[in-house]
Amino acid sequence: MYKRVQRPIPSPLEGRGEKQDALQPTFWWVFRLVAFMLLVSPSTTLAHESRPAYLELTERTSNHYEVRWRRPALGEQVLALAPRFSNDCQDSTPHTADKIPGAVVERWMITCREPGLVGHTITIDGLSRTITDVLVRISLAAGVSETHLLRSSAPSLVVRGMPTWANVAGDYFRLGIEHIWSGIDHLLFITALLLLVPNHWTLLKTITAFTVAHSITLALATLGVVHVPQAPVEAVIALSILVLAVELAKDYLPSPSLTTQYPWLVAFTFGLLHGFGFAGALAEVGLPPIDIPLALLMFNLGVEAGQIAFIIAVLVTMATVRRWGVMQHLAWRQTTVYAIGSLSAFWLIQRIVAFF
Repeated sequence: MYKRVQRPIPSPLEGRGEKQDALQPTFWWVFRLVAFMLLVSPSTTLAHESRPAYLELTERTSNHYEVRWRRPALGEQVLALAPRFSNDCQDSTPHTADKIPGAVVERWMITCREPGLVGHTITIDGLSRTITDVLVRISLAAGVSETHLLRSSAPSLVVRGMPTWANVAGDYFRLGIEHIWSGIDHLLFITALLLLVPNHWTLLKTITAFTVAHSITLALATLGVVHVPQAPVEAVIALSILVLAVELAKDYLPSPSLTTQYPWLVAFTFGLLHGFGFAGALAEVGLPPIDIPLALLMFNLGVEAGQIAFIIAVLVTMATVRRWGVMQHLAWRQTTVYAIGSLSAFWLIQRIVAFF
């Protein structure tokens, strides 16, 4: 019978010998801080379910627009946000409201005087007092559509009517960055990969494999080549994080597993699933009919830029904290691994229960 032997657990991003011993404590100090902040943050338990508010305007007939307004909700608490149109636009039907998991959706019609919404300002009242973003999708009868991302520092927009390629590129690039940074589950998966790999060269191969994989499925799902239900995808994404956490917790085993030997293969496999998750977020906003390739490319580049920025931030923080030389004897690695595992297990259960 195999007997478990207690031994120091090496840090995956460090070398060997005395240098490794000196760097290990501060490395895990950073990740324990991150794990603690994740655990005490209520928004973490929602992961990708905590998404921006969404305003959709669709021109049904000349100057008559259907409004769909979705606000995030936590229980009975709904964000106090409201879209405001110019004085040339008035409500033409009563508001109807429906509760869905994690949000409240309102629908009504507005009628605008000539020339309609083009050139007019739309403002989200209350947005400047929050940290929430609002995605705005406008579809005109002429077949033109545009997307805007509003935030607390810029709660208004002017309807352009005919967005340029630069407008489309900028909007979807920012949307990709916002999506990856608001996706705590995707960021935790990347963090687990950072903990798993033994050196920087393997880290490069692993992150590249993850990028290639989710780029493939993002494109296939967004273009309608492959159709996968979103709810099971979100559950499997949580499972992928839990699998990595379990592997990280098994460092005492006498022989390395397939995951630790070939982390790039694991990253590629799970990256295919994460790509479907990215596609689900993009599907909520939609793609402009005349600039689909550009919008898809810029959204994916935005996701990659946000991912690279997160990795750099973590690595720079690690390098900085290594100089502190404090708390040399605490189990930072174990704390971080079990924090990631606990959160991913919670998400997995939460998302499976949501099926019923």
